[in-house]
Amino acid sequence: GGGVDVGEAVDDAMLRTLLLRMAALAQIDAGDFDAILYAGGHGAMVDLPSDAGLQRLAASIWEHGGVVASVCHGVAGLLDVTLPDGSSLIAGKRLTGFSSTEERLARLADVVPFDVETALRERGARYAKAVLPMVPYVVTDGRLVTGQNPASAKATAKRVVEVLAAP
Repeated sequence: GGGVDVGEAVDDAMLRTLLLRMAALAQIDAGDFDAILYAGGHGAMVDLPSDAGLQRLAASIWEHGGVVASVCHGVAGLLDVTLPDGSSLIAGKRLTGFSSTEERLARLADVVPFDVETALRERGARYAKAVLPMVPYVVTDGRLVTGQNPASAKATAKRVVEVLAAP
């Protein structure tokens, strides 16, 4: 099938310019970045876990002392990140992501390819969540910063900046 021409699909000139200048993952040097943040949305559950290039980028940023962060379903991108020593980035780490309860409340538990909370626990992550669903909740474990749900996006971004600014 034919792809969408970004130049035709986007009216905003500045946005169009930025989209046309985006680098492919293979062109990105992890050493140029201090942090990576995986944004959420249900599409992240399909796109992110199988993206080996993105996994290598996150592992490299981590290995260079950078911050790895996610919000909501974006944490799905961290499920299979393997560090150079062969260990899992998330095994044994405290983190959060969209909860099983929130998935049921969104009425999408039967639609999504997997349950984020369960998948994180199965990979050895020390999953935590807010007592109430859909309220801001952020977990920081060293340079790993994760936000539970869409309401957590702003607090997650602020925490990333704090971790980056720490000595």
